[in-house]
Amino acid sequence: MQQTQYTNRQIWHIAYPILISLIMEQMIGMTDTAFLGRVGEVELGASAIAGVFYMVIFMVAFGFSIGTQILIARRNGEENYQAIGQLFYHGIYFQVCLAAVMFLLSYFLSPLILERIISSPAVCRAAEDYLHWRVFGAFFSFSAVIFRAFFLGTVQTKTLTLNSIVMVLSNVVFNYILIFGNLGFPALGIAGAAIGSSLAEGVSLVFFILYTRRRIDIRKYGLDRIPRFCPDVLRRILDVSFWTMIQNFFSLGTWFLFFLYIEHLGERALAVTNIVRSASGILFMVMMAFASTCGSLTSNLIGRGHSDKVPGLIRQHTRLAYLFVLPLAILFAVFPHLILGIYTDMPDLREAAIPSLWVMCTTYLVLVPANVYFQSVSGTGNTRTALVLELSSLTIYTAYITWIILFLRLDVALCWSADIVYAIFILLFCWLYIRRGKWVGRQI
Repeated sequence: MQQTQYTNRQIWHIAYPILISLIMEQMIGMTDTAFLGRVGEVELGASAIAGVFYMVIFMVAFGFSIGTQILIARRNGEENYQAIGQLFYHGIYFQVCLAAVMFLLSYFLSPLILERIISSPAVCRAAEDYLHWRVFGAFFSFSAVIFRAFFLGTVQTKTLTLNSIVMVLSNVVFNYILIFGNLGFPALGIAGAAIGSSLAEGVSLVFFILYTRRRIDIRKYGLDRIPRFCPDVLRRILDVSFWTMIQNFFSLGTWFLFFLYIEHLGERALAVTNIVRSASGILFMVMMAFASTCGSLTSNLIGRGHSDKVPGLIRQHTRLAYLFVLPLAILFAVFPHLILGIYTDMPDLREAAIPSLWVMCTTYLVLVPANVYFQSVSGTGNTRTALVLELSSLTIYTAYITWIILFLRLDVALCWSADIVYAIFILLFCWLYIRRGKWVGRQI
């Protein structure tokens, strides 16, 4: 067997803090869904559409952080540690400006957009209430993902676990107080969920800043002094990040389109989809922990001159991801009432969501290798090719959901088969790209 220079134990040592942090971050959405699932179906459905709308905005910033992470990981592999500080601070500069632009665009334009794309007036009003407060979180979350890029790129992933625990606990407390009006605060309903999530992101950023100053060797990584703005450094980051920003925007944009299509099937179908989306987030984050680790280690391996080890690394991560994801998927499928009961106390809604949950669990047979391969393609630094592969798959995905939802108006459970179609094509495209080896020797 081809050696990858990383044992399963080493990969797990890197991946498990990412896994914990991603699950904790996913629990923010889960707690929102769990609380709002006890308020009403309209609020539950509205938080799904508004939440994905915000994620489309956030994923542009997250795409920039992925490019920053790739460069930080490459410099870390080259042991050029001082260059990491320049990358980090220029990432912060860009994200602060991007947050201001996205906040203004969303704050003033989102009500106009939602009124034109949501058919239910009640869902539309609730979604507007949620977004009105949720976009304030951009000022915190956009900068926080640069800290995440730093800790991932330098393979110091335990910090992400601590941060996520703090963020989730903050969100639970804020939701408990603001959604239902406890401890003397007014009951704000769906607006309270949005305010709570934004405040939790603020707490997360403060934690990152304090932890970095006190626990990280800031001199080693060039973080001890704030550099002057250098267009060349930002240009170098954007050469990699620009394509991941576009890729993330379109990826979440089509996911948002999926929710809009489902909304036209009715409020019940939308509520079911939001519950299943939240449940799928647990499996997705477990998968992404290994996929993200593979992408980061791919960049580190290339930086050390070991491009030939990458295919074996991908297969190794795929096996490890299956080892954790498949048992969870089986657990979800065998005990659906137990899982769905976390998100709603409405028996008829739980019953309606079971078929969709089963289909969702099946998709991970293909999604696991697909995401590991895709993150590895990004890890090679050829993010433009990653964008082309993603857009090709998303075009097929969009055509499929348009056909089965808008034209055939199939049951919501069958609509979830769209993820299987997407995963098959992105896996095929990425596998062919890695096998042909044109990425070997690429400089970033």
